[in-house]
Amino acid sequence: MHEQNMIRNLAIIAHVDHGKTTLVDGMLKQSGVFHAKQVIEDRVMDRNDLERERGITIMSKNTAVVYGNYKLNIVDTPGHADFGGEVERIVQMVDGVLLLVDAFEGPMPQTRFVLRKALDANLIPIVVINKIDRLHARPDEVLDEVLELFIDLDANDDQLDFPVVYTNGRQGTASLKPGEPSADLKPLFDMIVDSIPAPKGNPEAPLQVGVTLIDYDPYLGRQAVGRVVNGIIRAKQEAVLIKAGGEMQRQRPTGLYVFSKLEKTPANEALAGEIVVVSGLEDVNVGDTIADPLEPMPLSFISIDEPTVSVTFHVSKSPFAGQEGSYVTSRKLGERLMRETESDVSLRVKTSDSSDRFLVSGRGELHLSILMETMRRKGYEFEVSRPQVIKKEINGVLCEPIEELLIEVPDEYVGIVMERLGPRKCEFVNMQQKGDGHTRLEFHVPARGLFGFRSEFMTDTKGMGIMYHSFHNYAPWQGEILTRSRGSLVAYEDGETTAYGLENAQERGELFVGAGVPVYKGMIIGENAGSEDLLVNVCKKKHLSNMRSSTAEISTKLSPHRQMSLEQCLEFIADNELVEMTPKSLRMRKQSVK
Repeated sequence: MHEQNMIRNLAIIAHVDHGKTTLVDGMLKQSGVFHAKQVIEDRVMDRNDLERERGITIMSKNTAVVYGNYKLNIVDTPGHADFGGEVERIVQMVDGVLLLVDAFEGPMPQTRFVLRKALDANLIPIVVINKIDRLHARPDEVLDEVLELFIDLDANDDQLDFPVVYTNGRQGTASLKPGEPSADLKPLFDMIVDSIPAPKGNPEAPLQVGVTLIDYDPYLGRQAVGRVVNGIIRAKQEAVLIKAGGEMQRQRPTGLYVFSKLEKTPANEALAGEIVVVSGLEDVNVGDTIADPLEPMPLSFISIDEPTVSVTFHVSKSPFAGQEGSYVTSRKLGERLMRETESDVSLRVKTSDSSDRFLVSGRGELHLSILMETMRRKGYEFEVSRPQVIKKEINGVLCEPIEELLIEVPDEYVGIVMERLGPRKCEFVNMQQKGDGHTRLEFHVPARGLFGFRSEFMTDTKGMGIMYHSFHNYAPWQGEILTRSRGSLVAYEDGETTAYGLENAQERGELFVGAGVPVYKGMIIGENAGSEDLLVNVCKKKHLSNMRSSTAEISTKLSPHRQMSLEQCLEFIADNELVEMTPKSLRMRKQSVK
């Protein structure tokens, strides 16, 4: 057990893909977590399949490394604003943050979001300028941009006097000056020990543990992860669980663990300042307090930003319902969604008037699409509606969420991007020429104005554009926005698609399916070139005759069809359409067909 003054609790906060998980990998390797000859998988902190596939961190994870006599409790947090609920909880558990910034890209919108949360919590920042070896790296300019960002966010004098370290996360090196040679991450470790304070808290005071995360173990069940704010927690010691509403439940935990390397290690006791895992507490949730049974005192509840986007989950009623999923009933769907809210505090689930529908609200399209993809992979089958923004009435005025949108494109695409954003009620904020043939554009745009924009943007910029967005504020309702100008190509009958039928249909628009695919009446099989929906017979077969025509030798030619991802399906559908999701398939359909 480490003494309180030998513990450092820190979080790594950064924008998507600025390298924080890779840097943590390097810290783990150099602190002796792995054997010298062990083959190490990249991104060891990303244990979720979706995280590895998308290269982003979704759920916060804890680990601990020993550096000399010090124990460093490290929390790797999400960099995307849609998972900001994770960040908001983590800042309650740590005393400092490593703010990781790409040496070329500089601070990005999500960097602003998570840094604001850290500064509001009075955390001590260390600025880490990463990917220092990147082509066109500009560390001095990026440092100035970070300082401007701190000033914009009203950082106090202590926070403005932040230390800086330059790293190459993939190579596992750090230095105090750009270009200075280094063999390892020792300068970073030393800076953490010297700059981030030891945790506060009185070991002699009554016990208080704030629950900030819920983990699940297949053998031990639900586990509460949190920081010992005051007192000493002992294994199997009776405690009082204080719920968010003030209800008190006397319970006896069955296990106590601390983090050691990538594992949870059993512990007999833990002092104030340590991050612990407690098992055996029934009905424990994020925001609860584990307290002394003789003097139970609750901690202040963690405030989480409200959701901004909602979708309706439906029990699947498509003609193909029940063919590919293991869990298809409303009871199974509802149970799973409610279970998700226990560990994801940014998620809200409400039952509707109909027993087979659930209104699910989250922080953005990505937040909700990750939930859907996770459920698909677990064997669930369901349908979802088009995402809708959550409106609020503020001082008698109807308001909607506004996003801060940052776009980086080659100079020749600036015009088309500005043209596309105009009808989406976009407000231009800033333009910056980067000098390398790229331009950075900043806008404020209603969240609903971005529905369907990403795929259009990638097409217009030929895949060379980059866009990021995060919540900015609520503003008065901007009026109607046309986010989709084209209709759907809809299957006319049940059957299997044929090359002949598809050849005729592709003249009317772009197809989403190839030949030999089962379809049903009302299923969306493509995008119409016109603004109206169009019924097409893609199951039509070519009738053979004894007559030989001059075109008999001409074979059927089909253009490649567009493969639609889950996010693209959500962006594409209209208000009267649904996305059908199964473990094996993604389909879109009309809610009803006349």
